[in-house]
Amino acid sequence: MIKNISVPRATHPRWLLRILCLALVAAVPAAGAAQQPAPPAMAQSARSAPAPAPAAVPRDAPAPAPSNAPNTDVNTPSITLNANEVDLIFTVTDGHGHYVPNLKLNDFALLDDQRAPEKVDSFHQQINLPLRVGILVDTSTSIRSRFQFEQQAAIEFLLQVLKSSQDRAFVMGFDVTPDLTADWTNNMDALENGINRLSPGGGTALFDAVYTACRNKLLDESRGQEPVRKAIILISDGDDNQSRVYETEAIKECERAETIIYAISTNWTPSRGRGDKVLSELSEETGGEPFFPPSVDEMSSSFQNIAAELRSQYALTYTPAEFKYDGAFRTIYLYCYDRRYHVRAKKGYFAPRQQ
Repeated sequence: MIKNISVPRATHPRWLLRILCLALVAAVPAAGAAQQPAPPAMAQSARSAPAPAPAAVPRDAPAPAPSNAPNTDVNTPSITLNANEVDLIFTVTDGHGHYVPNLKLNDFALLDDQRAPEKVDSFHQQINLPLRVGILVDTSTSIRSRFQFEQQAAIEFLLQVLKSSQDRAFVMGFDVTPDLTADWTNNMDALENGINRLSPGGGTALFDAVYTACRNKLLDESRGQEPVRKAIILISDGDDNQSRVYETEAIKECERAETIIYAISTNWTPSRGRGDKVLSELSEETGGEPFFPPSVDEMSSSFQNIAAELRSQYALTYTPAEFKYDGAFRTIYLYCYDRRYHVRAKKGYFAPRQQ
């Protein structure tokens, strides 16, 4: 309590006034503190609580420095084959030539270069791989009388087989020299125009055409991409009289390009000559099949069989044992334990060379 000091005003010294002012200033905060309630205990403990976690990085913040770890988009499906993995596509038929479904991995025996594989990485049936199909049409003089029927049958085949937007085909005619009339496309108008542009005349260089198609169009078609099913549809009587390469060279180029041949013979005679033997060898050595329709009207059924087989096959991916990057040819022997069934697959492949 501040006491009144009865001192005449005229006699108040300056030092006394200063003391009174200081006392009043000190008394005001003290009175306010006496009226303010004490803070609750929770508020007191909050002062000692740990600091909250840092806020999330804003969306417009700069990206962190890239790390050395590889960046993979899990939303993008892909199939990757290692350099020493072999992708083997094959067909199984019964005694009547019908496709056999629902077989399992343990129904087959496989030898690569006369050895069992180190491991089998995958096995699938009834696959629908993207197609890469080359239509090779013999335009030599020997097939002039039935040429229009062959053109129409080839067009119907392409309409039937090119189902997916990922499928592609090209058209190549051949007499003495190959003639590419439609390059890789899934545009049916372009493919039909390519077939209709073909005209018969001249000799026959069959092996040259197969070799050129594999080397120039099919060899690099799937390199660095997802696996595709590559095939040549060969329409010819099989008589070759102008080629510069041998039959064995044409077959090896197909093996390098991992391409099978389906041959349709245009030889309607009852007897089977040298040309039909050539068509059989080209087909069987590459894992395909020859067709010998008895008449031109039956060509459509041959095309239908090919279309069905291209969409109904098995796929096997495996790692060979004692694999060497030497560029050598490695044989493949695949058969079904049930001897009623016949397996058609490529006879082998060329190992890549060490880079």
